[in-house]
Amino acid sequence: MKKIESNLEKIVHLRMLMATQPRLAKRGKKAPDIIEVKLGGGTIKDQFEYAKKLLGSEVKVSDFTKEGQAVDTIGITKGKGIQGPVKRWGIRRKFHKANKTVRQVGSIGGWTPHYVMYSVPRAGQMGFHQRTEYNKLVIKVGNNGSEVTPKGGFIRYGQINSDYIMLKGSVPGTTNRLIMMRIASRPPPEEKLQAPKLEYLSTTSHQGD
Repeated sequence: MKKIESNLEKIVHLRMLMATQPRLAKRGKKAPDIIEVKLGGGTIKDQFEYAKKLLGSEVKVSDFTKEGQAVDTIGITKGKGIQGPVKRWGIRRKFHKANKTVRQVGSIGGWTPHYVMYSVPRAGQMGFHQRTEYNKLVIKVGNNGSEVTPKGGFIRYGQINSDYIMLKGSVPGTTNRLIMMRIASRPPPEEKLQAPKLEYLSTTSHQGD
């Protein structure tokens, strides 16, 4: 720590290592997820002093966002394995008496250029990619999970026992997969961001009980 402080004038940017707390979710996972977070705002000295305050402490979702703000979500999408061009790119099937194949493109290109261009729909990995979705409106932030947990718990998750955040829209990935959030990098105009007024929150069972 003293070595870093004595060389602040040589530092361009600072990053912190942060870890999740899987025990709070009670999903059976023990190993935390580690992420490197870049600090921003102010001078390098200001960032260093801020980092020292955060060192060893718990950062909650309510510390960086509030209701009515926009956040970006970063996650890994659902994996679908190796898929053909019809499913992967949505191309039309060829005539059923077409030569050799039906679920392939009709042509992969001309004589020139002498390679298959990236824009030609081809078979390959579909899903299990990192994707960022922008400007998700924060509907509600709280620390009492029982007030939003439906009767019998969420399907394939269960009871929320810690802090929670509700977003408008969907996020990438499967149930129980890690989702990273950040303050919106390209937020909409402020007049379009308003804290929503929740009049009713249904906690009926999602299991058809």
